[in-house]
Amino acid sequence: MSTAPIEKPPVGADLFLSQAWFDNLLANGFEHVVAPMVVRWETSEGRASLPLMRGGEGRQLNGLSNYYSGLFGPIGVDRQLAATDWDGVAWQLRQVSGGEVLQLQPLDAASAWLPQLEASLRRSGFWTDRYFCFGNWYQPVEPGGFDAYWGARPSALRNTVARARKRLDKQGNWQLQIVEGGVDLDAAIDAYVAVYNRSWKTPEPNPAFMPALIRLAAQQGWLRLGLVHVAGEPVAAQLWLLAGGKANIFKLAYVKGQEKLSAGSVLTAELMRHVMDVDRVEEVDFLSGDDPYKADWMGQRRERIGLVAFDQRHWRGWLAATRHQLGRWRKRLRAGAA
Repeated sequence: MSTAPIEKPPVGADLFLSQAWFDNLLANGFEHVVAPMVVRWETSEGRASLPLMRGGEGRQLNGLSNYYSGLFGPIGVDRQLAATDWDGVAWQLRQVSGGEVLQLQPLDAASAWLPQLEASLRRSGFWTDRYFCFGNWYQPVEPGGFDAYWGARPSALRNTVARARKRLDKQGNWQLQIVEGGVDLDAAIDAYVAVYNRSWKTPEPNPAFMPALIRLAAQQGWLRLGLVHVAGEPVAAQLWLLAGGKANIFKLAYVKGQEKLSAGSVLTAELMRHVMDVDRVEEVDFLSGDDPYKADWMGQRRERIGLVAFDQRHWRGWLAATRHQLGRWRKRLRAGAA
């Protein structure tokens, strides 16, 4: 008897471009007061919006994003839109105070909407420029799932995880847990916070953000919160967020002083196995940063960029564009002199 293969969900809408993400970020993700603004418009596919906030003492508009954002973009834009849709967005931006300068980041340079927005901004009198934000390591999931993936990893990484498992086994009483919600949620949040507070990492600018995000993720079905306990005490924690066929590795932490256990490496490997073989994602994304260890876990790298636009019909936009261009020239001169 044969069985039909389980269909994998396609890589679809990114959770960082959802209304739920932006609502939580605005409510809990900033350590200072944010003045939000939303550009909304109708499309043939329905409603779309671009969440913004006023920056530069109100003299420019920024995308509603910060260091927590793995990606930024409009809500409700899944495919190419008509040029008139984006022309309307550019027109709205020119009508508001602070719209003389627009800055959006981090963006997917390969997204269909980005060149459309750029073209409309230029038609409306803006000068635009792109710039590098950060490297983004990721892993497409190939046929064969975790076993195929793991066999392609560097032998040093596979040996590290194998040795770490042996060290944990010698502890005699350790447990690995993956929480998606339910009755274990409160205890899992407490364990995550306990690990993070005892880790080497800088304290969160807003301590309310992570517990709120974990609860939101449980409500939305995004949550994969991994924990390792040794003798009943949490020693490693990782928050992965899963949506649209993609698993995003959002936060990693382990208790300072427990480095020899390498519990975090064991946890990463087990979460990889879970999202590839159980959730059947098509991609795992390590989000921001070119940390050397990410190249061991991930096979491909891309770049996230920023977009800045200056209204050349307004003196503030013209002045800001001049300063921006001078800054780029100085960087090139310094790079050439190095």
